[in-house]
Amino acid sequence: MKKVVRMVGLAMAVMAITGVATSCSKKDDKKADASAVEEKIERVRVEKVQTQTIDRIHECTAVLEGYETQNVSPSLTGIIEKRFKDVGDRVATGELLVRMDQTQLKQAKLQLANLENEMKRMDALLAGGNVTQQIYDQTKLGYDQAKEQVEFLTNNTFFKATFPGIVSARNFESGELFNGARPILTVVQVNMLKAIINLPESYFPNVKVGMKLDVISDIYPDAKFPAVIETIYPTVDAATHTFQCKVRVPNGNMKLRPGMYIHTSVNVGKAKILAVPYQSVMKLTGSNERYLFLNDNGSAKRVTVEMGQRINRMVEVISDVVADGDEVVTQGQARLVDGAKMEIMDGNFEEEASVKSNATAPAASEATGDTASKAEVKK
Repeated sequence: MKKVVRMVGLAMAVMAITGVATSCSKKDDKKADASAVEEKIERVRVEKVQTQTIDRIHECTAVLEGYETQNVSPSLTGIIEKRFKDVGDRVATGELLVRMDQTQLKQAKLQLANLENEMKRMDALLAGGNVTQQIYDQTKLGYDQAKEQVEFLTNNTFFKATFPGIVSARNFESGELFNGARPILTVVQVNMLKAIINLPESYFPNVKVGMKLDVISDIYPDAKFPAVIETIYPTVDAATHTFQCKVRVPNGNMKLRPGMYIHTSVNVGKAKILAVPYQSVMKLTGSNERYLFLNDNGSAKRVTVEMGQRINRMVEVISDVVADGDEVVTQGQARLVDGAKMEIMDGNFEEEASVKSNATAPAASEATGDTASKAEVKK
């Protein structure tokens, strides 16, 4: 009997100890939950979204081209009698570049000389009434055709430069047979260049002929080359919804060359935008998605945005959700998730940290001093 009583008492003691342990664990869980809730409250700093009126600047890139290009390519095949220029040579307007075989030209000149004499006789006969008007007209037609043939062959035998430039390509040598597949020489104008830029169709009413630009090349990062919009193409590309403009770039100092990559900016008028501090906009890792956090009554609201033009420390954001006067998180946003609780701070995090460190430094030194003095007393 005593043994049974002892076992019952032992069981009751175990149950009591288990109950105490359970109640303690529940209290610990509650404390952990409470501390977890406290940890979810993030301290942040916010600024208001601003509406600004700016000069809308559109950035463009392009490749420079020679303002004019002349391909020395005769209309008739034949032997290249003489090539006077090579790659890199400068040419002036009217300077001879290539002379082709002159056999056909010489024959055409002889025929023309014969018809000229015939026309003189016809003029005399017509004046004396000894030839009909029909025969005279037929002779005159043959003479005019021979004259045009000589002019055509002259232009295709003696090729001259039509503008000042530089020879950029050579595909044939003197004495070779020209087959018409490629030009003999290519001459480009380099003292004047051009570039074709593409602009969104929404800017079409704001872009005018004569607008001045600054062209920048990465080769000369500190230099700006003045340019002007010379031609606005009248159609819009239906696939890209852009239109083209031809930009004329004077190049008297010869620093720029055809084929160089350049970028420029076009002022397309005034625009009202929503601006936020640049550091408030974050980028999703592994993608081009941009987002920021708004203050939604003490909770973080994640909003996807598009970035526009940069204005000093501010940047334009494009979103249907962000509005003027909204509070955007500018510090502490890296620790936020959508819906997280926030505590709005007035000061700067760095300032608070420095204040705290200065406040705790004397106490630490005093504690160190007390410990040292106590150690001396013990000694």
